[in-house]
Amino acid sequence: MSKYQDVIMAGFGGQGVMLIGNLLAQAGMEQGINVTFIPVYGAEMRGGTANCTVVLDSLPIGSPLVHEPLSTIVLNEPSLAKFQPRLRKDGVQVVNTSLIAEHLVDAAIRTVRIPANGMAHELGNAKLANMVALGAWLRATEALPLKAVRDALRRVVSAHYAGLIPVNAAALDAGYNFA
Repeated sequence: MSKYQDVIMAGFGGQGVMLIGNLLAQAGMEQGINVTFIPVYGAEMRGGTANCTVVLDSLPIGSPLVHEPLSTIVLNEPSLAKFQPRLRKDGVQVVNTSLIAEHLVDAAIRTVRIPANGMAHELGNAKLANMVALGAWLRATEALPLKAVRDALRRVVSAHYAGLIPVNAAALDAGYNFA
């Protein structure tokens, strides 16, 4: 039996969407799971909407393309508008309520509402919102153990920023515990 999970992560360029996608993919590989990671960026890297897709499966992955995702992490309103309609009816979305108005969230969809920016600010670094959201997604989907993702931080965050690993781990924990 396949253990399959996919996620589309989306936000403004510069919110760290690619970082959390890369982190999730790395953690999946380290857990012995088949993984695909597709980043979508370019001219929209700074300020525009950027997204990535990660597929995790215990079986070989037939296609890395996901048209109707099982889950999403949306960090801003344009991303919600783009990806919420594509989410499977039985899927789950993690929504950053710091930047997304409540009335825009479809009440029929299982949603983890998390004030990711506010929590990141409380942790002392506004750039941690991506990690807070990823922690919440890990709790909501149980796709990978939190510890596996925390451990993978050392291989994804460059040595130049090694001092930021503990705060990123704390942000993952905060999001996980919130969800």
